[in-house]
Amino acid sequence: MGHRELDMTEQLNNSYMSSTVLMVDVYQNWCGPCKPVVSLFRKIKLEVGDDLHFATAEADSLDILEKYRGKCEPTFLFYAGGELVAVVRGANGPLLHKTILDQLDAENKVLEQGIERKVIKDAALSIEEESVSQDQEYGEEDEVVLLEKSCTLAIIKPDAVAHGKVDDIILKVQEAGFEILTNEERIMTEAETRYLYQKRSEEEIFEKLVQHMSDGPCRLLIISWPENDKDVVAAWRDFIGPSDIEVAKRENPESLRAQYGTIMPFNAVHGSENREQANREIEFFFPNFKISGKDTDSV
Repeated sequence: MGHRELDMTEQLNNSYMSSTVLMVDVYQNWCGPCKPVVSLFRKIKLEVGDDLHFATAEADSLDILEKYRGKCEPTFLFYAGGELVAVVRGANGPLLHKTILDQLDAENKVLEQGIERKVIKDAALSIEEESVSQDQEYGEEDEVVLLEKSCTLAIIKPDAVAHGKVDDIILKVQEAGFEILTNEERIMTEAETRYLYQKRSEEEIFEKLVQHMSDGPCRLLIISWPENDKDVVAAWRDFIGPSDIEVAKRENPESLRAQYGTIMPFNAVHGSENREQANREIEFFFPNFKISGKDTDSV
């Protein structure tokens, strides 16, 4: 069933040479592989057969997984053709199930219809792991990802992270049809937060907002729309709802802020106000992600 301790390079090369999707459970030595997920994998394996493989990797024993060490939740990496195509953090059964089926379907389209495989970047991975299929090593400063699609920055704020809502929010984002191009956990500095909310610097709530946003880990996502047929910035703003939580609950009760916000400034998620701001925020927080000239000109 492909369930064994991971030799990262060997397994990725096998994935590159085959038509399978590889799911890797990156776990900590003190907690071991996620048993409920192993059971879930076995169940799905019976449904899909040999197109899916599973492996485990102890973060403490592999240098290329150094940045995953010390995490209190498992991380699941999905590879196809030797490339990273999806990341799920936390043992969220429904999200993992959906991601597995989505990636199997996507890989089938790549192989049968010649559709380009959608590769993502995960900041916690080493450059060597992400580039293993190319047998090349690049310095961090040389690696540039060109964003051809309309994109926006989405931030799951510290209040939602602290309440364990990250996986639920990401699942809703994917179910709504948005594409997550990158997903990074970080604790924002005060300077970064002041830059992010510089337009609100004269507001009474500004200092409280700065303190909140730099008080704990956030999830920073780059969001796009798969077909590039809509304004993703406006679509995301509508999806998360008004910044005032009470207004969100009244006017858009299905929005993320209505469901996960509590009291200002704890409204769970951030969304860029317009395309120009989205491009500026993406290039500030993800300097290796460059907006294509076509997208910038449309601002």
